[in-house]
Amino acid sequence: MANLYIGTSGFSYDDWKGVFYPSRMAGKDFLEFYAGHYNALELNFSYYRMPEAEQARKMLSKSGERLEFVIKAHREMTHEISERSIEEIAPAFLKGISPFIRAERLGGILLQFPQSFHYDNEQRLYLKSLIESLSPHPLFVEFRRKSWLRESVYETLRDLGAGLVCVDEPPLPSLLPPMAIHTADSGYIRFHGRNSKNWYGTNARERYDYLYTEEELRAWVPKIKALSEKTKKLFIFFNNHAKAQAVTNTKMLINLLNF
Repeated sequence: MANLYIGTSGFSYDDWKGVFYPSRMAGKDFLEFYAGHYNALELNFSYYRMPEAEQARKMLSKSGERLEFVIKAHREMTHEISERSIEEIAPAFLKGISPFIRAERLGGILLQFPQSFHYDNEQRLYLKSLIESLSPHPLFVEFRRKSWLRESVYETLRDLGAGLVCVDEPPLPSLLPPMAIHTADSGYIRFHGRNSKNWYGTNARERYDYLYTEEELRAWVPKIKALSEKTKKLFIFFNNHAKAQAVTNTKMLINLLNF
């Protein structure tokens, strides 16, 4: 049975004040407070700017080294791919997160690819090379195009020791359906919300503005139990951060999981 790690995608949101964080709490105290309630955190800032070792050390200190951190790969590795991506960006990224690695608090690196990342030979070769450049650290791959959902891809991920990210997201034509597939010792699930009308052409806050019902989360319980029986670690993160809905849904899911 897997060790279960449940948390949120990001933690530094002002609109969580009065709902999760105390109303008058300063932003510098958010992480310490968060670490008192969760055992894992998915960091997304690293997609926009390269992480720095000093910042990582401060986060470890503020969290009391109690959290498992999963860190999203920088956009130049997944969205703005160039000749620099593997030769320069990947090593710089690893250097920036090295304190998490040394403290054994790195739950993994999240490689989230965009819908424009199509399944073809060129992209498959790039993905393989990127995973190899970041090994032996734990890696998780999230696709936004369901053409990647095929057994040959699963076998490649298994051979490379990388985990496939299972997702809950809007039922739109090219997106992934809800599923429970593991390709590594650690499993991973991301809840993005089902806000179909705001998925395209809006900002992140509007795209992920969604509150799951208990019934919607209950449907995931058998899938989560199945994954937990086949993995050593299982990470579950809620990305529906608007209005602290991620906090509400983590609590709801924890109450539903009786194991």
